[in-house]
Amino acid sequence: MSYPQSFAQEFLRRLEAAPSSRDDIPRYKTHYVSERQLLVTSSQPAGFQLGTGASIFTGSLIPAIVSAQHEVIFVTCFWAPSKALKALCDALSKLAAHRLAAIKEGRDLRRGANAIPPLEVRICLSSRSLLQKLLHPQSRDGYTYPPSSWPEKLGLPDAALLGAAGIHVRVKSLFFLPFSVMHPKFVIIDRQRAFLPSCNVSWESWLEGCVEITGEAVEALLSFYSRTWDQAHPSRQLLHDRGSVFDMDGASLVSASSRADCRVEFQPGGTLPTLVLPSSCHRNPRFRPFPWQKAPTPPRTPLNIALLQVFEQARESIYIQTPNLTCEPVIAALLDSLARGVDVVIVTNRNMMLLEQLVTAGTTTSWSIRSLLRRFRRLKETAGTGAAHRDLEAGRPALGHLRISYFHARSSQADSVSHTREGRPLMSVASQEAEEPVHSHLKLTLVDGEYAMLGSGNMDRPSWFTSQELGILFHSHDFCTGVRAAVDGVLEERLELVFDSNDSR
Repeated sequence: MSYPQSFAQEFLRRLEAAPSSRDDIPRYKTHYVSERQLLVTSSQPAGFQLGTGASIFTGSLIPAIVSAQHEVIFVTCFWAPSKALKALCDALSKLAAHRLAAIKEGRDLRRGANAIPPLEVRICLSSRSLLQKLLHPQSRDGYTYPPSSWPEKLGLPDAALLGAAGIHVRVKSLFFLPFSVMHPKFVIIDRQRAFLPSCNVSWESWLEGCVEITGEAVEALLSFYSRTWDQAHPSRQLLHDRGSVFDMDGASLVSASSRADCRVEFQPGGTLPTLVLPSSCHRNPRFRPFPWQKAPTPPRTPLNIALLQVFEQARESIYIQTPNLTCEPVIAALLDSLARGVDVVIVTNRNMMLLEQLVTAGTTTSWSIRSLLRRFRRLKETAGTGAAHRDLEAGRPALGHLRISYFHARSSQADSVSHTREGRPLMSVASQEAEEPVHSHLKLTLVDGEYAMLGSGNMDRPSWFTSQELGILFHSHDFCTGVRAAVDGVLEERLELVFDSNDSR
């Protein structure tokens, strides 16, 4: 299934008109058809999960990793001691033990083979600590961690155990001063299916999301991986499914649950038009600290171009859920949409990563929200009073409805957890140890109930100007409906209303 022709053509036109640099990571030569097909593609979504980082790791990512037959590509940004890291280490140790037992028996547990195929595991990260970033090599080659450092520095199993089990691991980091983290997060299993979570390997109890896909978009993700982390990686060579090699059902893997756990299963075989949208890192933050200086134009990366395009083409509604909102071009685009009569809903956080916001953006989400509201009120005064006002002769529509909320932890002690199958809600009871998310780290944009953007990119200045990011844009009413229903269910009793333009008080 192809992407809507008019949208794809305009996206490619804007992309080809954008300046490119040999320093872009990754770099695409969009005048070649084969390169465009790595951006404008298709996918089959399998499911969308909400929860905390720990519950997404133990519920989706780690089961997929231990099921791998040939290869695991694991890309994240932050890496820190946490429940997620402990669960990952535990799973790799148990997988190694299973493989060692099979090797000692001299046969495959399922197929009676004489040899156990090796498992290639590639772990890619960007940030472990402030000192690590300050001392990090400023080279495209990055830093490869010696196996002797894995247990102490990374919390991974002993290299000898993994090697004896035929698990070949390589761990690499990339970071460029001052702020250029490699921010994408994705996992590719056997070059056949991929997961794009919003969570890092970290300790925070935040609301996170994760989408699982198969199809042609996986090849695009493989290309993104090889161009960033391993240019010798044969990304176009798909691996054949040889059937399950190991039965891990008997292994007790570490599990974690969240009071926000929720999953939407999508009908198998449904192919959706999909854009895979990288955003290259840039070392120059292009700060303009003086109030009389006009805000700079953000780098014209595929992700930035596509987001601005969907904002411009929005006809009815824009829904944004973002950890931080500090990017002036985003605020300007939302005000333009509101002036056209498009309804805008924003869900963000009040006091999340304040120091990081000040350092990387010179402002905070709360200050940016106040600026947005001042400018919206001026628009309202210009357009006339009343949300339903129209100047029919001038053809000006009424201002769109603006609603802004801050995420907060649910104060109720209720432990009900919402699960969904094919969009139908089911209720179950969480354990007393289930985590309650204290901030929202989900990155989600929905436009007109037709376009859904997920991935690593925030609506903040570093995501738009300096960090490497990765977004994935789906075109599907059913996909948008399923994701929005799941998110709305999880957000119940977790929102503090900041502003509603329909509120007459």
